[in-house]
Amino acid sequence: MAQLSDNLRGSLFMVAAMAGFAIEDMFLKQAVRHMPLGEVLVLFGTGGLAAFAAMSVLRGEPVVVRAMVSRVMLLRSGFELTGRLSYTAALALVPLATASAILQAAPLVVVAGAAAVFGETVGPRRWTAITLGFLGVLLVLRPGLDGFVPAALLALLGMAGFAGRDLATRAAPPAMSSAQLGTLGFAVVVTAGLALSLLGGAPTLPPVHALASVAGAAGFGVAAYLALTLAMRTGEVSVVTPFRYTRLVFAVIIGVVIFAERPDAMTLAGAALIAGSGIYTLLRSRRRGTRH
Repeated sequence: MAQLSDNLRGSLFMVAAMAGFAIEDMFLKQAVRHMPLGEVLVLFGTGGLAAFAAMSVLRGEPVVVRAMVSRVMLLRSGFELTGRLSYTAALALVPLATASAILQAAPLVVVAGAAAVFGETVGPRRWTAITLGFLGVLLVLRPGLDGFVPAALLALLGMAGFAGRDLATRAAPPAMSSAQLGTLGFAVVVTAGLALSLLGGAPTLPPVHALASVAGAAGFGVAAYLALTLAMRTGEVSVVTPFRYTRLVFAVIIGVVIFAERPDAMTLAGAALIAGSGIYTLLRSRRRGTRH
């Protein structure tokens, strides 16, 4: 009974985390409508950096460690940079539901990448599910059709960047804490934002509501990260992880209510195919784990 309670609480933490990340996306989408992308990334990254650095201080651990400049972590930072830049730009240009649906394919890419890079065993059923998930991405993107939006490729590149970051995290030095990883990730975001700002000319004073949107994105992003950590530490990973796909539900609701988006049938079908494939892949992973 206690284990069931832990799994229930872990699942609720995961749902709360995904709601937080969806709200973070909402605030970022609002911010990039009124501010240059570089300035948004600098302010957003500074907020996240300060929060994770404070976590390290409270835990009595160093904020910066030498392992942050190891080859693996530099690779991780490159993927983080690609993912954050591309996905944030996509939020400005495509519907929230579209960007979020494409992002949900990241776990499928991680599973495929783990097989290719780390030699993990992926059976034919999971390969079939991964293939169907990628077909779902094509339904959302619809290349070659009238509904194709080239900017949606930014969401695809962002998804690939985040998947690469997650794969590199698996090879990260075990001594690095989650707070230190978060500090490094947001430091990369700040650096990228500064570079974009320099290329874009002199910064301008953004409107107050845009600054409030960035602050909201940073606040909900950090809160979502904490909820995600609690979810993974409270319940069984195989039980709580499928609830990651609730982020797509929240994104569709926010898109309809806040941005007056109307996802068409092909987008919804593709999103359902991506989510279903991901959940099946996770459940198959759980069954393999229980056999061994």
